[in-house]
Amino acid sequence: MTETSKQLTTSVRVRLSAMMFLQYLFFAVWFVPLAAYLTNMGVEGWKKAIILSSMPLGCLVSPIVCMFADRHFAGQKVLIVLNVACALLFFVAARASTPIILFASLLAAMFCYMPTWNLTNAIAMANCPSDKFPQIRSLGSVGWVAALLYSVVALKLFGKEIDGTTIPLYCGAATALVAAIFGLTLPNTPPPAKGKPASVVDALGLRAMGLMKEFNFAAFIILSMLMMVPFTMYFSLGSQFFQNQGFKLVTATMNWGQFVEMFVMLLVPLSLARLGIKWTIMIGLAGLVVRYVMFYAGGLYDQTALYYGAILIHGVIFSFFFVGGQVYVDKKAPAEMRAQAQGLVGLIVFGIGWLAGNFFNVKLIDVYTTVGESGANVYDWNKIWMITTLISLALLVAFWAVFRDDTKKAEAAA
Repeated sequence: MTETSKQLTTSVRVRLSAMMFLQYLFFAVWFVPLAAYLTNMGVEGWKKAIILSSMPLGCLVSPIVCMFADRHFAGQKVLIVLNVACALLFFVAARASTPIILFASLLAAMFCYMPTWNLTNAIAMANCPSDKFPQIRSLGSVGWVAALLYSVVALKLFGKEIDGTTIPLYCGAATALVAAIFGLTLPNTPPPAKGKPASVVDALGLRAMGLMKEFNFAAFIILSMLMMVPFTMYFSLGSQFFQNQGFKLVTATMNWGQFVEMFVMLLVPLSLARLGIKWTIMIGLAGLVVRYVMFYAGGLYDQTALYYGAILIHGVIFSFFFVGGQVYVDKKAPAEMRAQAQGLVGLIVFGIGWLAGNFFNVKLIDVYTTVGESGANVYDWNKIWMITTLISLALLVAFWAVFRDDTKKAEAAA
């Protein structure tokens, strides 16, 4: 299906949007409070880092799974099977009594879940024009925000705070099951490369690695991977910081960032059209710098209000950097390997980058942690946020200096 022949009917738009809503609702409900839950379990150091890294480790199989969607099976059928597996594995994770069992079940679940980020992108882009994709993807942000309802309902009806407990894992299992059932209504998305010769490279989903020969694509991938180091300080470990600061309903508090994302996402097409891909992505990187300046200044001057500003700017970071990047990859990759290209991004950025970021940041927190007179841990968050700010600023400057938007040139050649 060519870009000009894609017809986005109301029915298709609603179904694709609901797909995004459920897929991100499922993730947000359990991952946001995970660091706080591990702290409450007494899991610290490398054990905490490895459990938090079940998500990026799951990205390691994304190219392989997306290859099946490219060459062998309809995308929506692969999505249904993966969501059923997630529902079962999260039920096991919720009942885990030791860190080892929790890690094993979460890791298996993430092997099934993480490919769905790239798979849902590929399904959406196969059934709608790329300029409409940000509007579809914005419902993923709505789903993320809706995750706070689990916490609010539990507090109002049962007088119980579920952050830091096993209940979010049960909520995740239920949401994954609903997403699997809903997958039966999605438009058929046949494999675009079905019947074409496959090699070992194809079986591993690494055909898209050929795109790395182009300097701009390679620069985008490498800088995006490095960007995950400061990004994960908030995304993976933010709940630990907010719990340490005495915040209540941590999931609901952090989800205000996704609430902003719902609206900011709609500005991405305008930015892409007016400013181009490079400056759209740079807006997201600039937001990352501003976030950590707010965290640093908030602690330095004892201004808690700045923490809320740091939360709200998440929508700018995610919308402009990640969605802008997804559109860039879709424009650069040939039609027959777009799912693999998105899987490659998942492998390198959300896999290797996120994994490195988790271990780096857990170690950074450990370095600036001491034991107080009461026996409780005392964190020097000011130094932690200062270092994270400097890393973010260095990446912003590097991206501005080396990346060039060559998508228009590629489209003209095509």
